[in-house]
Order: sequence, then structure tokens, then C-alpha cells
Amino acid sequence: MPRAWNSRIDKYFQERGFKKFPHEHALFVKMNGKGDILIVFLYVDDLIFTGNYVKIFDGFKKEMAKEFEMTNIGLMSYYLGIEVKQRDDGIFISQEAYAKEVLKRFNMENCNPISIPIEVEKKLSRHVKEGPIDQTFFRSLVGSLRYLTCIRPDILYAVGYISRYMENQTTYHFKMAKKILRYLKGTIDLGIFYPASGDMKLVGYSDSDWARDVDD
Repeated sequence: MPRAWNSRIDKYFQERGFKKFPHEHALFVKMNGKGDILIVFLYVDDLIFTGNYVKIFDGFKKEMAKEFEMTNIGLMSYYLGIEVKQRDDGIFISQEAYAKEVLKRFNMENCNPISIPIEVEKKLSRHVKEGPIDQTFFRSLVGSLRYLTCIRPDILYAVGYISRYMENQTTYHFKMAKKILRYLKGTIDLGIFYPASGDMKLVGYSDSDWARDVDD
């Protein structure tokens, strides 16, 4: 049934002038000669859409309702664990509820918070001589943290760092992962704000130490 549904809605969108992204098959985009754009994202049977011209939304919803059984629940406020707050000055997205769930799942909801997700001079290695830990437990923790990086670029480096040791994890690597959880405890309400003005600049930094890889 999911495959038949995907084929049906994929055909529907493309027949109506939508372009499907080659690297994200659930994302469809339609533009007209005036520069108006409509972006649609489909996840199983949930659909969200946005664009730069509000008047095209009503027409899109009416056309979709003619073809499919749909329920319009209004402005998006929650989607796949992501909380969305739409305000006059912009849009704020976070994963506060999901982060609390992760802390509880790994028995860290009452931990002491820290101010940074990883120590500046700390270097991990697969050759650390400490006791092994349960692989399934460690991978579950890392996977949960990786989903948080969708909204939390401040933990992206630290989570990527410990992700290298999914096959050679020890209690030492687990301690480093727990520090990320302690950092989350103190920054539970952080997220990303997209201002309505569009005056936003993303700045990143890099160095030349091979991303701290001491193994090879």
C-alpha cells in the first residue's frame, strides 16, 4: 500500500508541473513565471507545504482535496519531533520535547548540566584500553543524538566525533557521549530562529588537524 500511495501522489504532482528533487524524493517544488514558488514535502501520509505567495495555498489545498481525502490542521506546530513556533518576527524551531525524552530514556534527566558538549583538548581513539559496553545501547544513544543535530548545530561536531566509534566503543566513549547529554540538559530550549527579515548569515569554522583523528 505505501508503494502504491507514493506512486499515485508522485504521478499527481508531476502531472501538475511539480519538480521532484533528485536527492530527496519526498520533496516537490513548483514555480511559475512570476517567481512564485510552492514547496511540498511528503512523509508517508503527512504533507507540509510552504511558499512565498500565500494566495496560491488555497488553490493548492482545494485541488488536493478533490483528489485525496485530506484534513487541514492549519499552521504547522509539530512535525516528526520538531516543534515549530510561527511568529510575526520569524519562525523558531526546536526539539525540546524530544531532547527531554532522550535524557529520560538514558537516565540522565536529573544529571548536572555542563556548558560545552565536548572538551576542547579531548581526543578520542579506537585504541583506548577501557572496558567494552553494550553495542546496542551505545548505538541507540548516538542515533538519538544524531536526530537532534537537525535543529542543534551546536552539538553536530561532538556527535559526529563519537559516531566514529560505533564499532569500537568502550566505557571511555560512552562517558564522552554522556557529556553531550549533560550539555543538552543545560541548553534544552535552544533551537534555530529564522527571522522574517531574511537578514541571516551562517558562519562556520574549520582547522587543519584532520578533525582530531589520531587513529590514521
